[in-house]
Amino acid sequence: MSLLKNIKTNNDLKKLSKKQLPILAKEIRQRIISVVSQKGGHLASSLGVVELTLAIHYVFSLPKDNLIWDVGHQAYAHKLLTGRNKTFDSLRTFNGISGFIKINENPCDSFTVGHSSTSISAGLGIASAKHLNNENSKVISVIGDGSMTAGLAYEGLNQAGASKKDLIVILNDNDMSISPNVGALSSFLSRTFSAKHLQNLKKEFGSFLKSVPRIGDDIYKLAKRSEYSFKTFVTPGMLFEAFNFDYYGPIDGHNLNHLIDILKNIKTHEKPVLLHVTTKKGKGYKPAENNPVYFHGINSFDINTGGNLKHKSSIPSYTDVFGEIMVKLAKSDKKIIAITAAMPEGTGLIEFEKLYPKRFFDVGIAEQHAVTFAAGLASQNLKPVVAIYSTFLQRAYDQILHDVCLESLPVVFALDRGGIVGEDGPTHHGLFDYAYLRNIPNMTIMAPKDENELARMIKTAICYDKPIAFRYPRGKGKGVKIDENIKVIKIGKAELLKNGHDILIIAIGTIVQQALKARERLESLGISAAVINTRFVKPLDKNLILKTAEKIKKIITVEDHVLDAGFGSAVLELLADNEKFNYQIKRIGISDKFVTHGAPKILHKEYNIDVSDIVKAGIELNNPKK
Repeated sequence: MSLLKNIKTNNDLKKLSKKQLPILAKEIRQRIISVVSQKGGHLASSLGVVELTLAIHYVFSLPKDNLIWDVGHQAYAHKLLTGRNKTFDSLRTFNGISGFIKINENPCDSFTVGHSSTSISAGLGIASAKHLNNENSKVISVIGDGSMTAGLAYEGLNQAGASKKDLIVILNDNDMSISPNVGALSSFLSRTFSAKHLQNLKKEFGSFLKSVPRIGDDIYKLAKRSEYSFKTFVTPGMLFEAFNFDYYGPIDGHNLNHLIDILKNIKTHEKPVLLHVTTKKGKGYKPAENNPVYFHGINSFDINTGGNLKHKSSIPSYTDVFGEIMVKLAKSDKKIIAITAAMPEGTGLIEFEKLYPKRFFDVGIAEQHAVTFAAGLASQNLKPVVAIYSTFLQRAYDQILHDVCLESLPVVFALDRGGIVGEDGPTHHGLFDYAYLRNIPNMTIMAPKDENELARMIKTAICYDKPIAFRYPRGKGKGVKIDENIKVIKIGKAELLKNGHDILIIAIGTIVQQALKARERLESLGISAAVINTRFVKPLDKNLILKTAEKIKKIITVEDHVLDAGFGSAVLELLADNEKFNYQIKRIGISDKFVTHGAPKILHKEYNIDVSDIVKAGIELNNPKK
């Protein structure tokens, strides 16, 4: 009989004996593997924390106690233990449950997450609120070792240690190599040091030493130094002790008995505590254990082999094209530097790293540092290309503005995953980049209609002597041939793709392809549409747009971006600034809302930015009475 089917709340879980928990862990893994093999998702990280999740839920009382996950890649077991087993088959699908943690999805989801390194700061905020409200419950923040590369994590640690608030931070370390003997000894020490009676004894003994006349303080300091030296010798905890956290670990994150024992012990503490656990990504599924990078975020796959079920397309993705062109250009230009923030695979820079290791920098999850680091390189006449997902570059806005654009340093920003990206949802859609970049002086912004134009934009950006950004979508290209001799595009130069006389469609990026399809449908309805591919959001091609708008007064702007402060707004500003008021205009884009998760085709239709919406706008403009 399945144990998982009967687990809806903490209380259901607590009815199980410790001996039953490994059986439940196995069921959870099987359920996760089964669903992700069909729907895709973040597999390796979720499999790695099954025992840790079980132990947390077994010891603490959610939702009274607050559990805050970092990023949410590892939260599938948490979802299964909080009443979402029946809906788990809808994972990452439109109107289904999210692949990440969302406050409005379940009472046990304490804080919405999607970008990394937020759990400590959020946990401290919740703990401080509980203190102000006189609430007696625990706050547990789980953060991965990768997330500890971001400055935000240390800002949270710094305040938490100084505030001495009741906060438990669990460091999920799935990449640190620790020998078996040290690990076993550390596991024993962690459980022993955390016991409540030993903690009380430690405090009493410290008070006693301090009370010794004249020499008490010196003896106490010596004892503390000796304790730190010993713990530093067998554990990497000195850093966290320096932040005024009681540090325990590393402990085996797959040993349920040890995890439960230590969590019960530190549950009694009323000060900042950091528990360091070591886990294995992909635990329990050999293909994921052997290749955790590939199985971090995976499409549907064959459970028996781990092989991808989706047919490998002969058409390269935009990410692949970016990586190939970077390698090609770097061969003849030794000043080109590639920078990424913990995403060498995701940004297509693996081959660049292999061929030019001295010119490749992975700074970890530290987007702010990546941008200022690039500014430093650019100040020394190098050509840094910062390749970061659009949604993640939001974290470095201040650095883009002050450290790059203020002095107009020639840093290139390659924004992967621009526009709607699909199943990862609102925290990952790249729908705000035009808006947060185009208001910055000295910044130039491009977006290609296809992969050949992307290649030209990469060359254009590298040859440019000021800050410049280009954004491109997730997924495969259009299958167009890439020019052997890549030519630069004149800055601010758009192209008139199709002539017409009834409607003017002005589009940007890969959604230009939808504008061209819409033109064909309008043509079949007797409506003649001109199509401009602007290529640039900033600067716009003033001459071409104004000249064409002078002839065609009915205009549609099309963008895969929010409407507020986006591309359509830039076109409106251009028309208004040049006193072109006698026109009719409709803007196609994302309205003032966050876009949910789901397949891109479904989302384009749901948020009214597909071909039919362009056609509808054209019909309404051409026949306003109808």
